Amino acid sequence: MSRIVIDPVTRIEGHLRIEAEVDGGTVQNAWSSATMFRGIELILKGRDPRDAWAFTQRICGVCTTVHAITSIRAVENAIGAQPPPNARLLRNLIMASQMVQDHVVHFYHLHALDWVDIVSALSANPAATSRLAQSISDWPLSSASYFSAVKDRVQKFVDRGQLGPFANAYWGHPAYRLPPEANLLAVAHYLEALDWQREVIKIHAVLGGKNPHLQSFLVGGMATPIDPDKQASINMTSISTMRELIRKALIFVEKVYIPDLLAVASFYKEWAGYGGGVGNFLVYGEYPETEGANAPLFLPSGVIRDRDLSTVEALDPAKITEYVTHSWYEYEGGDQDGLHPSRGETKPTYEGPEPPYEWLDTDGKYSWLKAPRYDGLPMEVGPLARMLVAYGSGHQRVRELVGYVLGQLGVGPGALFSTLGRVAARGIETLVLAEKLEGWLDELADNMGRGELAIHDNSKWQPSSWPRECTGAGFHEAPRGALGHWVHIVNGEIANYQCVVPSTWNAGPRDAAGQRGPYEEAIVGTPVRDPQQPLEILRTVHSFDPCIACGVHVVDRTGRELAQVRIR
Repeated sequence: MSRIVIDPVTRIEGHLRIEAEVDGGTVQNAWSSATMFRGIELILKGRDPRDAWAFTQRICGVCTTVHAITSIRAVENAIGAQPPPNARLLRNLIMASQMVQDHVVHFYHLHALDWVDIVSALSANPAATSRLAQSISDWPLSSASYFSAVKDRVQKFVDRGQLGPFANAYWGHPAYRLPPEANLLAVAHYLEALDWQREVIKIHAVLGGKNPHLQSFLVGGMATPIDPDKQASINMTSISTMRELIRKALIFVEKVYIPDLLAVASFYKEWAGYGGGVGNFLVYGEYPETEGANAPLFLPSGVIRDRDLSTVEALDPAKITEYVTHSWYEYEGGDQDGLHPSRGETKPTYEGPEPPYEWLDTDGKYSWLKAPRYDGLPMEVGPLARMLVAYGSGHQRVRELVGYVLGQLGVGPGALFSTLGRVAARGIETLVLAEKLEGWLDELADNMGRGELAIHDNSKWQPSSWPRECTGAGFHEAPRGALGHWVHIVNGEIANYQCVVPSTWNAGPRDAAGQRGPYEEAIVGTPVRDPQQPLEILRTVHSFDPCIACGVHVVDRTGRELAQVRIR
């Protein structure tokens, strides 16, 4: 048996280390370690809860809105603020456009190179690539001359030694299956998607002033003025601009992303048998359709246990706990019991080896991520969880698209519980939301036309209107999965704050019972042709779309102050 390490895992946000034991060409055991510390919860103590969203938004610069909206919701839940309908619609537009952009970026720029051999594309026949492209889509950029120009462009990068993100990979690995023409097609769309993602996210600039880190969130609503008669507000010109961006986004998803996903997946059907993971799935639900605490959600909440799609259990956030048995933290009451996030503690205690080191102490503490559990069980979160819960809950459009994708690939429902299923679910979700965006925009335009322009609930803005002590929880379905923030407010200040992020759920270590986290479990059983080039492990890890920065941030181990920020 050999032990291998991938550190750092690249094409992700943050630092992730994977250690695995391989025997007979198959992973027998695995450990997932986040190698940075997150201190945002400590930074927030003593601050004004109305400012928390601006700090938490800086946890990550990839899915830039997710911590802002979750923080806002947590504080609103604590103080009893109720945003008006326009705020709900503005938030839905911001969050869903983020999801669509983020998923496309993941497919092409973070995950595609696990399946696409760039070097092979240089031997492709452009005319044959053109025929392949036209056989799967009527996307206009599909001529032989177009693919010939892309091939020449990549060749020039190679000749100049300027491959950039293509430079460090396992090109020529026997696990690559695509023919050269399919590889060239994917490379062309990789480059197109770079331009596309820059355009679609302009919706954030319209609604939030900038991207990343929008500036228009407020506890109780939004700071984005809407008025059809004012130039400095969201007006009908703004609506028209966003409508064009939304329609362009949908066309790319329909004619490029989904056809590419199906084409690539058709060469890797055996991956429907790998990467299944823990088999338990948790979803908070997202995109409220009306106002109120119990508003119906476009994507429903729920829990699925042991891959049983016939039973979607109602979610109870009270059943969430976090363990630190194998994490570089300590709890005042001991490390064997889990704590609910509302009572969570962030007390770092690094006991790991001095770098550089060969192996982690996987029998002890080995990660800066905690180990979240629901009712004592590890849970996978993310697009696969959302689509499974929606499917099991009877979401009509999700059920249609799941059936279509499975039919196109010629695989059964069991294929969903896999690395391939995770990739397919992300594509399905992207199309579902790209189709939905214009409907929310229409609702906003209709409200404006009727003179309904309110964007904020001012009744709870002043701390004098809050209870002396209150707690709240905010939930959001970020691109990578279920995100929760818990806040405890005393005398108008934050007394405690805890974030449980998607990559903590998925990438967390073992708990007190020794149960592996979702990454760790999903890697077990993965075939590895060459331990020196563990491409197959990266395929499964990247299928979750890791974002370790959300779970951890750098700290100086000696306690030395690295920077000081003054607000005047």
